[in-house]
Amino acid sequence: MMRWFAAAAAGLVLLAGCTSRTNGESDSGSARQEQGSGQEDPPPTLSRFEPSEDNRDPSEAIQGVEVVDYEQGLHTLSPDQRVAYDRTPPFGGAHAPVWADCQGTVYDEPVRTEHMVHSLEHGTVWIAYNADQVTGADLEELVEKAEGEPYLMLSPWPDLDQPISLQSWGHQLKVTDAADPRVDQFIQALRRNQYAYPEVGASCDALGPGQFDPNNPPPFDPTPPGPGAVPEQGVGRPAESGEQLTNPQRGNG
Repeated sequence: MMRWFAAAAAGLVLLAGCTSRTNGESDSGSARQEQGSGQEDPPPTLSRFEPSEDNRDPSEAIQGVEVVDYEQGLHTLSPDQRVAYDRTPPFGGAHAPVWADCQGTVYDEPVRTEHMVHSLEHGTVWIAYNADQVTGADLEELVEKAEGEPYLMLSPWPDLDQPISLQSWGHQLKVTDAADPRVDQFIQALRRNQYAYPEVGASCDALGPGQFDPNNPPPFDPTPPGPGAVPEQGVGRPAESGEQLTNPQRGNG
């Protein structure tokens, strides 16, 4: 049975550039080695990952998070136009004018990528998983985290290179285990973090039939995007929904 809850908003056209870094890596790209006795530190409490004026991006303390600076509001020229994303799953860049339902929505089947990325622009955390590797109790654990929780959504991603991948706008973390404490840390740090996503206040309510129907969502397209696709950092058209486009805390990029 498919389970759904809600989504919202659109964006302004901009040219985009991006830089990337991964937490826990040195400038040479290798993982940092912890110095000391060799004993592991106890896991930090989730309160450490609560965003604040003094700690705008708590995910900086989560090892393995990749961070990319994406411009906002890059829309495809038509609702069905594809985007040639550079990352899998993508976590920013150009996207469809209509967003996916993201009110604690659990999708049983893969959903069209361009809609899912738009939801990230609204402050959503998207949990993707490899359906061949995450089953049974592990899948139920992810469902319990996401189902009914505003600004969370869960869906399978075909041939995902790790069992689980978490996305928020400009942030990604891949893990092998649903019980990895970094899953909850990522959600705590980045879901509706007003300092980390462009469109603060944008809704996650579904727009319904003819736009995005959570009872019949557009399916994932596994084929290559093709020559007519918009580049991930390309140019789209202005939104016409009156959606808030600028995050005063975050700025324009």
